[in-house]
Amino acid sequence: MVHIPRWQIGLILFLLVAGLIFAAPNALDRQTSEDLPSWLPNKQINLGLDLRGGSYLLLEAELESVIEEHLENLADSLRRELRRAKLDHGAITVQGQSLRLTLSDPNARDQLRTIVGQLSNEFQVSTTDDGKAELVFTDPALAALRSNIMEQAIEIVRIRLDETGTREPTIQRQGERRILVQLPGVDDPERIKEILGQTAKLTFRFVLRNVVPGRDPIPRGAEVLPSKEGDLAGRPVSYAVKKRVMVSGENLVDAQATFQDNQPVVSFRFDSVGAKRFADATQKNVGELFAIVLDDEVISAPVIREPILGGSGIISGSFTVQEVQDLALLLRAGALPAPLTILEERTVGPGLGADSIRAGEIASVLGLIFVIIFMAACYGVFGVVADIALIANLVLLVAALSALQATLTLPGIAGIVLTIGMAVDANVLIFERIREEMRIGRGPVTAIDVGYRRAITTILDSNLTTLIAAVLLFYFGSGPVKGFAVTLSLGIMTSMFTAIMVTRLMLVTWLRRLRPQTLPI
Repeated sequence: MVHIPRWQIGLILFLLVAGLIFAAPNALDRQTSEDLPSWLPNKQINLGLDLRGGSYLLLEAELESVIEEHLENLADSLRRELRRAKLDHGAITVQGQSLRLTLSDPNARDQLRTIVGQLSNEFQVSTTDDGKAELVFTDPALAALRSNIMEQAIEIVRIRLDETGTREPTIQRQGERRILVQLPGVDDPERIKEILGQTAKLTFRFVLRNVVPGRDPIPRGAEVLPSKEGDLAGRPVSYAVKKRVMVSGENLVDAQATFQDNQPVVSFRFDSVGAKRFADATQKNVGELFAIVLDDEVISAPVIREPILGGSGIISGSFTVQEVQDLALLLRAGALPAPLTILEERTVGPGLGADSIRAGEIASVLGLIFVIIFMAACYGVFGVVADIALIANLVLLVAALSALQATLTLPGIAGIVLTIGMAVDANVLIFERIREEMRIGRGPVTAIDVGYRRAITTILDSNLTTLIAAVLLFYFGSGPVKGFAVTLSLGIMTSMFTAIMVTRLMLVTWLRRLRPQTLPI
């Protein structure tokens, strides 16, 4: 153990220097660190909502609406297949999370099961002797559908927040249908709420020009939708729009805010599939009104004056510059799979965060001072070596938090304070073992060699069990618990490195240079 290979010495020194470099930006103000050259590490520790202040939103996804839409799509496909199979049946209705219908011929139950199985394997079919049938989701299929909806919703929320320029948001799933959003540094969440509150489901559909809502009956296959724009007198306008979607927002690949005739507009571009559909629709319907529908509201209904073959177009209307920027953002990010409702909203002032930071700094500094005094008083030169390693441990911990861009919360500060106290545990075990070896008459070199070699197993066992507990806290916990688990896990790994590798390097160097006859411990 007293012989340290050159490559190991180089690795220890490299990690210490790298840690110092990555931790250094935290000593600068944020603007100065951002102005550093790109080839230098310039990331600082992200401060959580409870330290920096900002906004807290708890969102809930309306999963039922997506499940109902899923069932409606199945109902349309089932009607078509039953018609093709020439099976007479009654109305197919959606009731809750199931489809219900009645077969004219009760003996066609097996044929119905075959057709449903070909359409989807997500449903199980139950029938009665009088021909009544019910299609319900299997439990695995329903769980998978809900999970996919939430994963997509979280990803869309993340993309939208990134597009707004919001820095370091925290987005976490809570329970089956809720999403926690923390926005450090955001004092006014109104624009964020508006952006997250829109589903942004974009469709292009034709308007029935000869049908006036409120005067004429609405034919099957059409519906009445309100318009964003009013008439010349400012009165609300609605359109009778075909339900059939010609092109959907899923085919958009880009949307940008721009100007046309000094008016803010949104330019958009389709992928190859969307471009072909858009071209076919406009080529065959020159002179018709083509409604641009966003979340069941007609935001524009221009006349198709000529075929649009390039796969791109313009959305115009009575928009402000901010509105076209937000609309372009929503279209680029994509539609939410399910509407989101804001259940809870809180704003945390930066003053509370500043108080928490000061309290954490005081606790950390006091803890560090007391540990340093205790180790120096109990172990002399060896204690000073452990103190130097403790400071190196804190530098590496700050560097790791900065490099990984982990979010530091108030419980995370508690984890750092705990790390300070735990970091010297390994040194205490090693030093006590060295003392025992000295008592039985071993020389300095042998005592240090045996002390490190025999104590390392105990150190690994104790730290590994703590690390496992911290990992489980991170995996199963949420919010503050995760913040504590992150700093505790990183602290265990850095303290293991400094307490074993760094102190051993310093003690071996001291031993070789001074060659003491006894150890001052």
